[in-house]
Amino acid sequence: MTVAELAGIIGGTVEGDGSLSVTGIASLSEAGADQVSFLANPRYAPLMATTRAGAAVVGERFRGKTRATLIRCKNPDLAFARIAGLFAPPGPRDVEGVHPSAVVAPGAKLGPKVSIGAQVFIDEDVEIGEGTVIRPGVYIGRGAKIGRACLIYPHVTIREACCLGDRIIIHAGTVVGADGFGYTLDQGRRVKIPQIGRVVIEDDVEIGANVTIDRARFGETGIGRGVKIDNLVQIAHNVRIGEGTVIVSLCAIAGSTSLGKNCLLGGQVAIDGHLTIGDNVMIAAKSGVTKSWPAGSVISGFPALDHREDLRLTAELRKLAEAARRCQSRGRAAQGAPPAKATRTVKRSTRCTGDR
Repeated sequence: MTVAELAGIIGGTVEGDGSLSVTGIASLSEAGADQVSFLANPRYAPLMATTRAGAAVVGERFRGKTRATLIRCKNPDLAFARIAGLFAPPGPRDVEGVHPSAVVAPGAKLGPKVSIGAQVFIDEDVEIGEGTVIRPGVYIGRGAKIGRACLIYPHVTIREACCLGDRIIIHAGTVVGADGFGYTLDQGRRVKIPQIGRVVIEDDVEIGANVTIDRARFGETGIGRGVKIDNLVQIAHNVRIGEGTVIVSLCAIAGSTSLGKNCLLGGQVAIDGHLTIGDNVMIAAKSGVTKSWPAGSVISGFPALDHREDLRLTAELRKLAEAARRCQSRGRAAQGAPPAKATRTVKRSTRCTGDR
């Protein structure tokens, strides 16, 4: 494929040799003369001067020196994602129909062009929409509904009565609709509370590997349209996630908490139960959220505070530690002992994701 053809696909303009043929993609530091790379984060702009890439996708304002042919566009990150799709290796071959080893209950309803892989179990009253692909080893419980053009990877469990919209992707090992974690006490003994609700996942959601989304105690655990969930995330019963929210790996959200639209949760965030988090809230990695927050908040730390306040307190603690070290050194000097070695402070990270 030529550079000019790629530019036409992504709606970019070429500066340089548009007839150059490219055969693959790579990072700026690893690309060769027959590969295309990209620059989206200004941090990596110096690599443009040394890259051996034949072509590079850049923003409209890039003015650095480079030997690569440029493809200019408004959003190089999005453009390169489209290019990556062109060069992605083919995945497993999904054949329409039901594999001979799959078990499909007589009362299940399968739409046209559905693919059911080996060792899949589909219970009674399940409905699966047109063009959905169910990879091997998936369990779908009684009364579950799955929309159109979904992709369910191997060993996913979708429990009874759960409802999935259209164009949903669920990666391997995820469990949708396990019992919520609820118990009451009876004379010192834990008694399980029946969890009779369900999970509802709206359109265009992607859920990573080994995620657990618990069914509601009653009512619904809800995942809004366009939500993106990374691997190893726990979402408890009756939680509601607003549309467009992004949740990075190792987060845990306790029961009956509500997150607004377009929130961003960094890795290892923990949120207490029965809270309300407004729209467009950003929560830094490793934060512990113990109270509700209004829309537009940026919070960090444990317990989570306004990010600016958290930074101020962290700076004050460092000053306090330094003052304590000086006092200790003076005390040692007064006693004739050698001064203590200075301790090195570590800058606290406030980034929400590891994306470049």
